[in-house]
Amino acid sequence: MTETALIVGASRGIGLGLVGEFERRGWDVTATARTPAKGDALDELAAASGGRVHVETADTADVRSVEALRERLAGQTFDLILVNAGMGGPRDKNPRNVSDAEFTQLFVTNSLAPVRLAELFAKQVKPQTGVIGLMTSTLGSVEGASAGGMELYRASKAALNSFTRSFAARHKDKGLAVLSLHPGWVRTDMGGANAAIDVATSVKGLADVVERAQKDRKDGFFDYAGATLPW
Repeated sequence: MTETALIVGASRGIGLGLVGEFERRGWDVTATARTPAKGDALDELAAASGGRVHVETADTADVRSVEALRERLAGQTFDLILVNAGMGGPRDKNPRNVSDAEFTQLFVTNSLAPVRLAELFAKQVKPQTGVIGLMTSTLGSVEGASAGGMELYRASKAALNSFTRSFAARHKDKGLAVLSLHPGWVRTDMGGANAAIDVATSVKGLADVVERAQKDRKDGFFDYAGATLPW
């Protein structure tokens, strides 16, 4: 039976790369973007997939948009739900000078929205065998924050990690494998041209981590190479 994935936040970069990687591995993929566009990279990937990639619209920061997505996908079940959507936020700001509006947007997008979507779709992940992956960052490790810098982004990902651990505990009876995933420092619009790895390396490793979790059923905080990271 063909495995199925819902990949949220897939218009470009790592999300788009994940759609292509799972499609190449024989999965059927539903991919979301905030504003899908005819002829963009995701649309072209879907057109070339022979029906294996289906594109949907969803803005994870808008609960009504996510609820509408759930209604459209009602009756479908997934082997994997992977939420990649997020933002870098105001990198030149800190708790002293960030505005309430900037702070709220960052934390809703990076911390609340991914777990809220996971909650809304939890019943559509196959019990005992399914995987939920939430894209975070090693910068969200409280233990690893000794270097400082990017503290608002770090805090938003630390909050996501905390929400994710609580989500995993609350849904433990379903037998889901719940993963916090660090993609590495990747050459994307967010990562920049000087980042350490390319998208292909990151997404291949992330897909390997997901497929390993399908077998070993372990929750955790993992990087794209499968290494366990400190919370």
